[in-house]
Amino acid sequence: MSIKIFVSKDSTALSLGSEQVAEAISKEAQARKLDIQIVRNSSRGLFWLETLVEVETVQGRIGFGPINPNDVKSLFDADFINGGKHPLALGLVSEIDWLKKQERLTFARMGITEPTSIDQYIEHDGFQGLKNALNLNPQAIVQTVTDSGLRGRGGAAFPTGIKWKTVLDTKAIQKYIVCNADEGDSGTYSDRMIMEGDPFVLIEGMIIAGLAVGASQGYIYLRSEYPHALKTLKQAIDIAKGAGYLGDDILKSGKAFHLEVRRAAGAYICGEETSLLESLEGKRGLVRFKPPLPAIEGLFGKPTVVNNVISLATIPIILAKGAKYYQDFGMGKSRGTLPIQLAGNLKKTGLIEKAFGITLRELLYDFGGGSLSGKPIKAVQVGGPLGAYLPESQFDTPLDYEKFSEIWAVLGHGGIVAFDETVNMAKMARYAFDFCAIESCGKCTPCRIGSTRGVEVIDHIINGQEVKKHVALIRDLSDTMFNGSLCALGGMTPYPVLSALNHFPKDFGVDAKELKA
Repeated sequence: MSIKIFVSKDSTALSLGSEQVAEAISKEAQARKLDIQIVRNSSRGLFWLETLVEVETVQGRIGFGPINPNDVKSLFDADFINGGKHPLALGLVSEIDWLKKQERLTFARMGITEPTSIDQYIEHDGFQGLKNALNLNPQAIVQTVTDSGLRGRGGAAFPTGIKWKTVLDTKAIQKYIVCNADEGDSGTYSDRMIMEGDPFVLIEGMIIAGLAVGASQGYIYLRSEYPHALKTLKQAIDIAKGAGYLGDDILKSGKAFHLEVRRAAGAYICGEETSLLESLEGKRGLVRFKPPLPAIEGLFGKPTVVNNVISLATIPIILAKGAKYYQDFGMGKSRGTLPIQLAGNLKKTGLIEKAFGITLRELLYDFGGGSLSGKPIKAVQVGGPLGAYLPESQFDTPLDYEKFSEIWAVLGHGGIVAFDETVNMAKMARYAFDFCAIESCGKCTPCRIGSTRGVEVIDHIINGQEVKKHVALIRDLSDTMFNGSLCALGGMTPYPVLSALNHFPKDFGVDAKELKA
């Protein structure tokens, strides 16, 4: 019997050399006439250990990492396929503390299964939620999602069940399920990991959503920079169709659901749900006025559920294990788990799935291992390029939507980017305005003009020109953008700008007393 060796084909693993490592292992095994089988599995998200090589043993999978092609010969010399000792040996992967301290619900199969193996998906509880949903009426499905406490994982944190109920209660001949997979925030990659590593969980979640609201057609609006996800999703959709999970007669239930992937337009603004719908209809991605809400008049003017990848990928476990099971994780009104993505200046970067309530300090030091440079962490940005910059004094804030709101911050998509003491926060604030100016759809004046003026005013402050006057102008401009913009792009740009100014005034050449004056 051949020995199974697992090497991830996740995009991050590929960028760190997993393809070359797999090839080197194959060539070395052939040269030594060893019978092995290389399995290209999904990623566990331990990116600080990639390329991670795992060997199947009777005890479980033994890990070695980080491996580069030059390490492969020494692995074989140490007889790693039979449990031989090696300096890069990690022991049982399932026992690595970084993994053991997590609560993996949405990401339960990641790193374990082959992405497009429907048999392995089913072996690991796949489609159990769908089978349960087929035995429920739409109202019961929506109620289960509502009772679970699931909120949108794309940024706005709107209760998923309420959105679904609005679509369910709106009468129409045609309804749609749209997955917002245009993951564009800095430091985020959880959507990509799901689509590349466990595509069937997203497909299952979208089918359940269709059953819940009476929608027979779904679209995945996929970020244009994700070629590997595109290939994997298309393969998975074809396999699901062939197995009877998609089409006119889902598992012979008489209920229909069809699914397509559409590539995004390459614009950050198309991550906003109404711009996304415009783009999906073949138009330029411009923000729509609300009302009407997309849940009432969405894609092609029909009732539409728009949820992001993680929201939809979490639905199967809720329907499989019940609302209470999921609700038992988390704190306050933030129920369940959040896939947290660690990036930036940290020793251990990667994906962590934890119940709400863990603090930033625990994430940065217990999981992230502190800064890679060894210098103190000065600030972290949570929630993408429009998220607030948080200083060390706020690192003990628990990850909770309401707790973050209390300190004028957002959780967003769960991306965390760390910066050490060498960062210049004035330049980061300037970048926020510049980013907004570049990515604005141009429909509303506060965003289109305000961001451009913001860059100019920040430059005046950095250059020490009439600082007090320009600080006041920045606050006034931010207030206009916050309250007057049509969508979150202009409305949230003040978060990184004002948080940087308030918490790190020295970087702007501003005396803290001037901020209070």
